[in-house]
Amino acid sequence: MTELLHVSGGPTKPEIIAIALSKLDLKNGDSFFDVGCGTGAVSIEASKMVRDIKIHAIDAREEAIEASKKNFAAFNIENTTVSSGESSQILSEQAVGSIDCAFIGGTKNISRVLEVLAEKKTRSIVLNAVRIETVVTVINKMKELNLFDEVLHIIVSRGVPLTSETMFKPENPVYIVVGKSGNN
Repeated sequence: MTELLHVSGGPTKPEIIAIALSKLDLKNGDSFFDVGCGTGAVSIEASKMVRDIKIHAIDAREEAIEASKKNFAAFNIENTTVSSGESSQILSEQAVGSIDCAFIGGTKNISRVLEVLAEKKTRSIVLNAVRIETVVTVINKMKELNLFDEVLHIIVSRGVPLTSETMFKPENPVYIVVGKSGNN
């Protein structure tokens, strides 16, 4: 089995990816934007869920761009565009209606990213965050843009051996904020 190349801050844990992608409601032929793509793990899993998905991976970190490209090649992921730079600028260059779904795994300019996604009429947006301040900012901005749908707090614990038995060791909790176009 092929292993993902890693970068700082990633990859997103498989259980979190599964929940996040289920909230995106991906459809065959979607144009999927992975903002703050890191290792590309979310894009790789999204490509397994639907046919003919067009993946657009964006990250400002060169190490993430290189890792994503190598991971896409290792997992034979096609229909990908990988862009290096500030995500809100790259998103703003897209045509209105051309972004069906967006997963945001990290960005420094989150309010502007959400504004651009709203301007582009993005159907569904899912953001993962670990800091409560980011969650509050995102919820407030999504409400302002009439996008907010729900927020989840996910805690995953893994079984680890302890004196011939098993205990559960928690991973860091993750917040998942969901936005849908046309919400009240």
